[in-house]
Amino acid sequence: MQTIDKAKLCLKIIKERKAIDPVLVEVGKLTSITDYFLIAGGNSSRQVQAITRHLRKKMREAGFRAQGIEGEQEGHWVLMDHGDVVIHLFYQPFRELYDLEGLWIEAPRVDLETDDQKLSIKNRKKEIHDLGDVQL
Repeated sequence: MQTIDKAKLCLKIIKERKAIDPVLVEVGKLTSITDYFLIAGGNSSRQVQAITRHLRKKMREAGFRAQGIEGEQEGHWVLMDHGDVVIHLFYQPFRELYDLEGLWIEAPRVDLETDDQKLSIKNRKKEIHDLGDVQL
């Protein structure tokens, strides 16, 4: 599995537990630590812990084992190290405080819209355009 596919698998899994505003950042050209950061939030420390447990379980089922997990007990900032993909899960106030997206502003973001979402947006734009053609 390619690294980008592994990162997108992590994204899919955390979305199953309603992770807030996930951002996939390609940091591999800026650091030797990892290739991608996946940054997301939760509405409570319990939600962050639930996302963490779910991600750990599903990644193991897919044949991946985290090299390390930090911060799970508190649930404020959980870091899961999968080698080429590092996942940062924050309780939202801590996400805003640490602002990893701001620290890695030079790193490119990966487009997270699926092809279905892009098609849906395109269809909505067409509907709006067609409505503009209707004369009242």
